[in-house]
Amino acid sequence: MNEVTLSRRIDAPPETVRDAMDDLEAFVRSAGFDEVAVDGETVRVANDVGLASIELTLEIVDDPDADLGYEQREGIFEAMRTEYVVTPTAEGSEVTATTEFALDVALVGDLLDATVIERQRRTELSAQFDWLEDRCAGPSTDDG
Repeated sequence: MNEVTLSRRIDAPPETVRDAMDDLEAFVRSAGFDEVAVDGETVRVANDVGLASIELTLEIVDDPDADLGYEQREGIFEAMRTEYVVTPTAEGSEVTATTEFALDVALVGDLLDATVIERQRRTELSAQFDWLEDRCAGPSTDDG
């Protein structure tokens, strides 16, 4: 299994960060996917990565160790799981996102390899953290 893990401190309490992540469609969309559709516990995403177009059907999973977790049900991976964990810090929260994946070589072939997927996933997770920072930021006190 390949793994991508990123963490970022967010200047907001854990409850605020979790509430933002609960807006699932907006949170998933913030990763920069070309298409996102949420239907209950099922999330469908599509994205162009290099020369390939990736479409995944993800299912939200109940994981006592994660604040949000989902697994691929259909797509290019042999297996893929992402977990987000929000922990309190003195300044607010730390969010850690971990994606583990195994490529289905028969489906992926020469167009994608683990390095491309890891780079893309880091970009997506970083964009989600940017969105969380913006979404969880307190009201501006700048009077102009």
